[in-house]
Amino acid sequence: MIAGQQRATILRRAVRVTVAASVGFYPLLYGAGLPVAALYALFAPIAMGLLSAVPGSGPQRASVMLRALPPALVLATLGTLLAVDTWAAVGGMLVIGFLLAFAAVAGPRPAGIAPGLQLFYILACFPPYAPDTLVERLAGLTTGVLLLAAFEILLPDPAAPSYRDRLADALDEAARGAAPGGVPPQRLRAAGSTLRLADVPPAERPAGAGRADRALEQAGRSARRLLDQLATLAEASTAPAPASAPAPADPESAALLGRVAALCTACARFLRTGSRPPPAGELEEAMRGFQADRVRSASGPAGERPPVDVLRRQSRVLALAESARMVEITADIAVHGRPTEPAAPRAVFWYAELSTPRLWVRRVLGNVTFRSVLFQNAVRTALGLAAARAVAGSLDLAHGFWVLLAVLTLGRTTAGATWQAVRRAVAGNAVGALVAGALVIGLGRHTDVYAALLGPVMLAAFALGPLLRLAYAQALFTIVVATAFAQIAPVTWRLSEARMIDVVTGSVIGLLCGLLAWPAGARREVHRAMAGLLRTCAPLVTVTAEALLAPSGGSRTAPETLPGVHRLRLAEAAYAQFRAETPADGESDRADWHAVLIAANHVLLGAQWLPRFGLRPASGATDASAAWARGTASGLVAQTDRVARLLTAERPGPAPRTEPGSAPDRDPPTPLSVDLEVWMTSLAHQLARIESSLTPTSGTGLPDARPG
Repeated sequence: MIAGQQRATILRRAVRVTVAASVGFYPLLYGAGLPVAALYALFAPIAMGLLSAVPGSGPQRASVMLRALPPALVLATLGTLLAVDTWAAVGGMLVIGFLLAFAAVAGPRPAGIAPGLQLFYILACFPPYAPDTLVERLAGLTTGVLLLAAFEILLPDPAAPSYRDRLADALDEAARGAAPGGVPPQRLRAAGSTLRLADVPPAERPAGAGRADRALEQAGRSARRLLDQLATLAEASTAPAPASAPAPADPESAALLGRVAALCTACARFLRTGSRPPPAGELEEAMRGFQADRVRSASGPAGERPPVDVLRRQSRVLALAESARMVEITADIAVHGRPTEPAAPRAVFWYAELSTPRLWVRRVLGNVTFRSVLFQNAVRTALGLAAARAVAGSLDLAHGFWVLLAVLTLGRTTAGATWQAVRRAVAGNAVGALVAGALVIGLGRHTDVYAALLGPVMLAAFALGPLLRLAYAQALFTIVVATAFAQIAPVTWRLSEARMIDVVTGSVIGLLCGLLAWPAGARREVHRAMAGLLRTCAPLVTVTAEALLAPSGGSRTAPETLPGVHRLRLAEAAYAQFRAETPADGESDRADWHAVLIAANHVLLGAQWLPRFGLRPASGATDASAAWARGTASGLVAQTDRVARLLTAERPGPAPRTEPGSAPDRDPPTPLSVDLEVWMTSLAHQLARIESSLTPTSGTGLPDARPG
C-alpha cells in the first residue's frame, strides 16, 4: 500500500509535469507553428520530471534541473549531428550512456537526473538527420525545462530534515545518554538508526566526494557508534550484581562522561548554527589524563588496583569518548569545509587536507573497477543503449527511439527483476496499443479532440501510473504518445503497432543485457565485497595487538587503514544497491550485511584509537598478558577468515581451538589486556552473530548464497 503522503507527492508531481508540458506544447504547436519545438517542450518535462527521479524539495530539484540544462543542450546538439550515420549515433550512445550512468558516483542528484539527460540525446540521434532544426529543438527543450523548474518552485514538495539536523538531534540524545541518569538503551539505539543512510531521503544523504559530505557521513557513523556504545554501557551498568558485591565507585568515568555530554551538546549547537564551535582539544586532553590515571592505578600494588569491572567500564568509557572526539573533528570539517585544527589520526581523516578535485579523482578512480557495482551498471546501461540504437537503426524501425526508451526504463540490476518488468511492460503496452488504436480509428484526424484529450490523459497517466504500477503506467503512456503525435502529424492505428514492436524489441535487448552482463546485480558482488572487506580488516587485529605489546619506547603509529577504508567504500556501495533491488524470485539472504559493515568499522576505528593512547605492559605485567593478546588476535583472524569463506561459498577452514575473544581463566592482569578484551570480545560477538546468520540449513556445511 502507498501511504497518503506518498500519494500526495505523486499527485503533485503529475500536476507539475502535466502543466509544464501543456504550457510549452500548445503555444509552440498551435501558436508559433513549430512542431519540433513543441515535441521537445512536451518531452523535456517528462524526461526530467518523470523519467528522472531527482530527489529533494521543490527548490532543490529546480536547482538541479537548471544546472542540467546546459548539458542537456549539448547532448541534444550531439544527437542531432551524430544522426547523420547509424554507427556514429551508436558510438555516441555508447560513450554518453556510460558517462551519464557512471555519474551515480557523484551522488543521488546526478544519478537521478541522468536518465532524463539520456533521453535528450536519444530523441535527437534518430533520423531524420535535420541539423537545420537544431535551433528549434534547443528552444523547445529550454522552454520545457524552464517551465518545469518554475512549477517545481510554485508547487513544491515539503522539505525533509537535513542530515546536519538529524545529526544534531542524535547528538542531543547522546548528550542526555552520557549525563547522570541517562536514557533507556533502546531510545539511544533508535536515535542512532535515524542516521542510517538507507532511512534518509536521497537528497539529504551526504554522498558527495567533497570534504563536507565525507565528513558528515563519517560523523553520522561515529555518532551511531557513540549512541550504541552509550546503550551498551547503560545495559552493563544496570545488569544485576550479587548483593555481596556492590558496584564500586568510578568517579573518573563519570567525569569523562560529563565531558562527552558537554561536547555532544556543543557539537549539536555548532551543526545547527555554525557558530561557537566546541573548544578544540579539551576532550583529547581529558582522555589522555583519564588514561594516565588508569595506567598509574593499575600499575600500583596488587591490593590497590581497581577491580576488573571498573577497568572494563573505564575501557568502554574511553572508547565512546574516542567516538565523541571523532564527531567533534568531523563536525568541524563539515561546517568549515576543512579542519580548523590538524585532524588526527591522519589515516582516518585522510580527506581533510585534500583539494576537492583530488577527492573527485579518488572517487572516480576508486570505482573504475569491475568490482564496483556503479561501474557494472554503467557498462550494462551503455551496452544496452548502444545495442538498441544499432538494432533500431539497422532495421529502420519507425519511432525507433522507443526501443532505447524501453531499454532505459525497463532495465533492472538483475536479470530476474528485468524479466518481471518486461512481462508487465509488454502486457501494459499491448492493452494501451489496443486502446490507442481504437482511439485513432474512431477520431481520425480531429486534432481538436486530441488537443482536448492530451492534458487530462497526461494527468491520469502520470498520477495513476505510479500508483497502479508498471503495467498500467505503460498502457497509459502509450495513450499519451498517441494523443500527442496525432496532433503533430497525421497518424493511423499503425502508430500503436510501431510502439508495440519497438517496446518489445527494446525489452528483448534489455533482457539479453541483463542475462549477459552481471545478471545477479549486486547479489554476488555484495558477497565478494563483504568477504574482501573482512579479509582486508582481519590483519589489523594482529597488528593492533602487536602495537600495544611493543615496549614503552616503541612506535606509537597506528596501523595503515586506507586499504580497509577503500574496501569499506566498495562494500557500502554494493550493499546500498543490494538493498535497492527487488527480489526476483522470493529467495532470501540470511547474511546480516549491516552487521558486517559494523564489524569492519569496529576494527578500523579500534586499530586507530587503541595504539594512540600508548598503552604498554605495566612494570608488573607477565608474559600471560602478551600470550592472551596474541592468542585471541589469532583466533579472531581465523574466525574472520571462516566468515569470509562462508560469504563466498568456499569451504570454511577448521574452527579455532580457542573461542575467539574469550578471556583467560583469570582476571586480566593489566589495563592492556582489559582494553584488548573489551575490543576483541565485542568483535568476537559480532563475528559470531554474522556466522550464525550464515548457518546452513542443509548438510553441506556451506551457506545458501542466493540472496533475494
